[in-house]
Amino acid sequence: MGAKYHEMYGAELRPGSEAARRWSKAVGIDFHEVHIETDAHDPTLLFSDLEVSEVPVG
Repeated sequence: MGAKYHEMYGAELRPGSEAARRWSKAVGIDFHEVHIETDAHDPTLLFSDLEVSEVPVG
């Protein structure tokens, strides 16, 4: 069974992330880590570049 959406409780940038540091060293560009908390999942995202856009309803 799936869900149409999850409530997002917050996001936390983790500037001292060891995983981001390892990727930065291995690839040669800056990486960052953010932890996202929702009512159903707890994902961690490692990224080098991120663009956030608002999507209109509908």
